Amino acid sequence: MWHQIESIMKLNNINQRQLAKKMQVSPGTLTELKKGRIKKPSFDLMCKFADALDVSLDEFRKKEDKPCNH
Repeated sequence: MWHQIESIMKLNNINQRQLAKKMQVSPGTLTELKKGRIKKPSFDLMCKFADALDVSLDEFRKKEDKPCNH
């Protein structure tokens, strides 16, 4: 998931610190996700990512390496 977020950050020319500020979360929260310590981010956190990066939540539903199980 971090790879998706990082790609969108690059497209928007925004760094991790700026994103955290826009999301109103601590930079440590993003670091935890980046390092894989947050395995299943909350819906609220994902909404903050989507709003801050100006993308749909659907962007984060796309799996990088395995299909979505519904």
